Amino acid sequence: MYTVFLAGGVGSGKSTVAKELELLGVSRIDLDQLSRDVLTAGSPVTKEIAEAFGKDLLDPATGELNRRLLATRAFSTPDHAAQLEAIELPAIKALLLRKLDDLATREDPPLMCVVEIPLLDRMADDLSMADEVLVVCCPMEVRRERAIQRGMEGRDFDARVANQPSDKWLRAHATHVIENDGTHAELRQKVRDWYDERVGGRLP
Repeated sequence: MYTVFLAGGVGSGKSTVAKELELLGVSRIDLDQLSRDVLTAGSPVTKEIAEAFGKDLLDPATGELNRRLLATRAFSTPDHAAQLEAIELPAIKALLLRKLDDLATREDPPLMCVVEIPLLDRMADDLSMADEVLVVCCPMEVRRERAIQRGMEGRDFDARVANQPSDKWLRAHATHVIENDGTHAELRQKVRDWYDERVGGRLP
């Protein structure tokens, strides 16, 4: 199974690329969803977070984590954010490995799997897990406009960008870059061209 790490900043079109690949039959794993999966009620990660950031984060009836309150506490200082990441990331990576292994060991495994990664720098030590790192880049002014059109405040966009790896960093760690600098139809065609090139050669 050919594994692709897909990355791109907020508003870059990364999710559009992932959905297009899914339409082409590629298996898709969203790391954002995995981060939610490790925080289910009663999970070891949820319990560890409650110990670190306050047991009042847990609903006394259901054991569910109050993620909004957690975010307020965890992102109040860089040290707290790093503490949360140190708790969550190992569990997220372990779950990703299990999911990739489950796909690869199926009786009829998919030809390709794309892993949508919001913050590629957090996976910098694990890029060898992927056969390819595919990055979507888009002009910053276009990204900002798109985010605002989707309802995001401009200052929120700026804050998110400040906490994400730069396009320069992403390009430096990519094996292939898709330039999202045209229409939606043009982006879809670039994705299909990328896919056809790999599948046509039955993948490297």
